[in-house]
Amino acid sequence: MAYNYQKQQIIQPLLNYIEQYIELTSEEINILSANVTERKYLKGQYILQQGDVCKHSSFILKGCTKMFYVDETGNEHIIMLGVEDWWVSDIGSFINQTPAEFNIQCLEDTTLAQFHHATIEDVFKRVPKLERFFRKVTERGLSAALNRIIRNFSMTAKERYIFFKETYPKIEQRIPQYLVASYLGITKEFLSKIKKQLSQES
Repeated sequence: MAYNYQKQQIIQPLLNYIEQYIELTSEEINILSANVTERKYLKGQYILQQGDVCKHSSFILKGCTKMFYVDETGNEHIIMLGVEDWWVSDIGSFINQTPAEFNIQCLEDTTLAQFHHATIEDVFKRVPKLERFFRKVTERGLSAALNRIIRNFSMTAKERYIFFKETYPKIEQRIPQYLVASYLGITKEFLSKIKKQLSQES
């Protein structure tokens, strides 16, 4: 019992997040806690590498990550940045258990709460409402990805930066500017020009 309590304390941010969507009983929280693994990574360490199969769906308890792919010429393209209370995984690889298209790397020392693919179906059977929760999370992630594609087509680089800055103010302060530029699909030099222009306008 003491172990379960300690585990629940560790993953409390995850429980708080889940309970924004569904209400869990004490028994369901115990089942959930027993099937979640806490794992710590160092800055620069990979959570997932391109070509490996994604075995975990991960919730960030503490830290910052980047998801990216490397093209045939060796250039890195940022797909997603993640901080506390965000989910991070290659969802296609996790669901289908196929080789990952993306890398996930820690930009800070990072602590994750992880669900393993081998046990998550059993968790869904024992706590059916969690399957509904994960569906909602997946739908939100898909919606965010589609909206980002639309922004890339319809907004200028300046507008995309302003949106990023206003939507994710805490992220910009925690990562190098070249990563912000990569996420926006521009060079760091062009980002510097945009920031200088905005500074002059304010």
